[in-house]
Amino acid sequence: MQQTLAAKRILLGISGGIAAYKSADLVRRLKERGAEVRVILTDAAQQFITPLTLQAVSGNPVSTSMLDPAAEAAMGHIELAKWANLIVVAPASADVIAKLAHGMANDLLTTCVLASAAPVAVAPAMNQQMYNNIATQQNLATLKKHKFHIYGPGSR
Repeated sequence: MQQTLAAKRILLGISGGIAAYKSADLVRRLKERGAEVRVILTDAAQQFITPLTLQAVSGNPVSTSMLDPAAEAAMGHIELAKWANLIVVAPASADVIAKLAHGMANDLLTTCVLASAAPVAVAPAMNQQMYNNIATQQNLATLKKHKFHIYGPGSR
């Protein structure tokens, strides 16, 4: 039995790393379960998957920058943050995890997370050494303390 996500508005943040190629399938699966999905790609994520691919599977424009004059004329990052009733960061690179743990808001993804009251789920995806590094583990502990949901990492 599939869990329904009807009426869920999920903002999917995709950070850089080879696991980003799986995000198109994640969007498709979320939509199959009834969720509306909007996507934010970090600069690094765009090296692994294109906005056009994610726009095609999500049915929504993909956001990539806070410096988009058309979107920011209406405070686009705040609108995205308010729109979401769940934020999922998958894959979450060590870099994005560190930024979130320390309250940084220097790109569209981290700004939206800080500007939203929605729950946040993070799916770490990185090299084992990076994941096991004490700094990454401390950053994940900080996110848990701040009520972020941590899923993974998996190994496939």
